[in-house]
This record gives sequence, structure tokens and C-alpha cells, in this order.
Amino acid sequence: MRAYSFLLILSVALAPLAEGASEEVKGQLPGKMHTAMERLPRISVGQKDADLVGADNRALQAAVDYIAGLGGGVVEIGAGEYTMHDSLHLRPHVTVLGVRGKTVLVKAPGVVSVLARDGDFGEEQITVADAAGFEVGYGVAIWDDRAGGFHTTVGRITGQRGNVLAISEPLMSDCMVHNNAKAATVFPVVSVYHAEGVRIENLTVDGNKDQNIHLNGCRGAGIFVYRGHGAVIRGCTIRGYNGDGISFQQSNDVTVEACVSEHNASLGLHPGSGSQRPTIRDCMARHNGSDGLFLCWRVQYGVFERNVLEHNGRFGISIGHKDSDNLLRHNTVRQNEQHGLFFRNESLAMAPHRNRVEQNTIENNGGAEVRIRGEVRDLVLAGNTIRDARDQGADGQSVGIRIDEKVGPIRLEDNTIEASVRVDDQRKKAIP
Repeated sequence: MRAYSFLLILSVALAPLAEGASEEVKGQLPGKMHTAMERLPRISVGQKDADLVGADNRALQAAVDYIAGLGGGVVEIGAGEYTMHDSLHLRPHVTVLGVRGKTVLVKAPGVVSVLARDGDFGEEQITVADAAGFEVGYGVAIWDDRAGGFHTTVGRITGQRGNVLAISEPLMSDCMVHNNAKAATVFPVVSVYHAEGVRIENLTVDGNKDQNIHLNGCRGAGIFVYRGHGAVIRGCTIRGYNGDGISFQQSNDVTVEACVSEHNASLGLHPGSGSQRPTIRDCMARHNGSDGLFLCWRVQYGVFERNVLEHNGRFGISIGHKDSDNLLRHNTVRQNEQHGLFFRNESLAMAPHRNRVEQNTIENNGGAEVRIRGEVRDLVLAGNTIRDARDQGADGQSVGIRIDEKVGPIRLEDNTIEASVRVDDQRKKAIP
């Protein structure tokens, strides 16, 4: 009897699965205990005819948090202008979908006050000299003259007692009164922190630059991503932000596609701080105060293609500290104030080695069209059109490619160069 029972159990275990069960096993989702579903959570938010009705960040945030609580899905934001007193904080696996050109998130006018007491590292409250305009629920940034970059604290005001404000994040550094410590209601308009799988599509961000103090690109931008691996930003326009247009930091596998970043105070597109394998394609960065595309530190194995970078206040494209193994192709870089393509001055250990620059058009920029500095090695510039057709004046000379004296081996292949001086190679002049 025992032998019969064992054989019966074994025969059942080895029997082929039912047809439907086999399909379910093949459709099992990674990290889940269920198969792919046809319908996922979805909610609309807008100024009328929507599941949630409102016209500021609170309505948008309520929709995002509702979808996030269900494990992810889609938030549709209807046409209209939405006043942002705080960031729209995105959550893992949430897609925010606007109406292209019609869904506009407008940064509210900001206020700024010096601190009346020192803010100490790790402290979760600050004391401002003037609390007018600082409201519970508003976004806030705190820094001093020695605490910029990643040491700037960006959070929310969670409580108030007179001039004392409770903040949602501990201070990232000491903010000393004698170092001009200040707080301001500035923040990214759209913010992603520690959230994977986020998608941002068809939003327009109006940064209201003239009514807000500057926020640095390590902690803020019109759209800002920090450790948001796999984020997708598509079809968005960012304009007039007092800082960068789009900035993503320490975020791997980010895609920015078909976006416009224009008339921002600082950088147009700012991948940085160790972001690996970024893709930026079919974007336009124009009329920004600094560079169109700025590869910050340790941006590696990225693809930058078919972008237009024009009329920016410094360089079209800037590459520097450990920004190695990237591919830049089919971009148009024109009429920027300084060099079109600029390799920053880095030592051998820190230089941006092994980048490939191919089939780009680089024209009519200030200074040399391409400037290569530092101890960089193994660059390839192939099949590019590099030209300067501007009137340089009686004594002026245009330069296609300028190579500084410490640059190592690089390859120039089949480039079309139209300039008074096609290649100014300072390495040869440095040889005794």
C-alpha cells in the first residue's frame, strides 16, 4: 500500500502541467509571486473632469502616492497650469503622464531668509530671521557659503513655531550664520530620490526663474533624479529654472529622450556623479546660462546622440573627471559662447579616456570648435564636420581642433575641418 501511494504521488508530480498553468509559469514577473496583469493602477488628476481635482502640487502628490501604494502604475495629469509649492515627489514604478505642451508645472515664487541661529549637521530644525513666506508643506533648501553642492539640504517644512521651522531631512552639513547661512523655498519641480523604474512623460516645467533664488545642480533642477536607476524622462520641456534644466546624479541606466531644456540659469542637461550607462538622445539644450550638455564626474558607458546643443552661455558639450568610454554621435553643436566640444583639464588618472566622437556637426562656436585639454588618452574623433564660417576680423583666426601639450595618443579620422587653422596641436610645439 505504501509503495502504491508513493507511485501515485510520483505520477502526479511528474504529470504535465495543465495548458493554462504552463502559460502562467512562463509569465511570472521577476520579483513577484504573480503573472503579468492586463490592467494596472491608473488615476487621473486635473483641474476638472478628473478622478482628483486640484491645481497645485498637493493634488498631484496625492495621485502619485495613491498609485505608489498599489505598487505602481500611471498618473495622468490633465492640461493646465499647476502651482508648485513643493516638488512633485515621484515613487518607484510610477509613470507620470502629461499632455504635451499643455500640462505645465509652475514653480511658485520663492522667498529667502538668512538663518538667525547656526544650523548644525544632522539638526532637523532651523531658525530663520524672517519667517514670512515659509509655510508648512513647502519645499525648502538650506546652505551656506561653505556648504554647497551635495551638502545643500533640500527637504520640506513639516512644522512651525514662530521663526523655528521643522524640516523633513536632517541638515547635510553645518550651516553657520557667520558663513551667510540661508534658507529658501526652492526645490526641484519634479524630484526622484531612491526610486527605481520612474517614468516622466510630456510635462512642461516652468521654473519661474526671475522669482526664485538659484539652486545648484547637485541638489536641484527643473527635473532632478538622485539614485533613480532606470528612470525615463521623455517628451518634457524645462524652461526658465534658476539652476539646471535636467540633472540626474548617481543614477544608472537613465534615458532622457526628445526633451527640450532652454533658458535655464545653469546647465541644460547634467548627467553626473557616477551615473553609468546614460542615454540622452533627440534632445535640445539651448539658451542656457552655462553648458548645453555637461558630463559631470564618472559618467561612463553613455550614449549621447542626435541632440542639438546651441546658443548656450559656455560650452556646447563639456567632458571631464573620469568621464570615460562614452559615445557621442550625430549631435549638432553650434553657436555656443565658448568651445563647441570641451575636454576639461584633468590629470592622467582622472582624465576622460576612450571617448568616441563620431559624425557630429560642430560649427560656429566661440574659441576653438574642439578643445582637448589635460592628459586624456585614446580619444577617437571620426567623421565629424567641424567648421567656423564666422567673420573673425582682419587678424582673427578660427581653429578647428586645439590639442593641448599634455594630451596623450588620440585618433583623428576622416573629419571634415573648415577653419583658418584645421588642427592646432600644441604637443608638437612642446617637443624641443
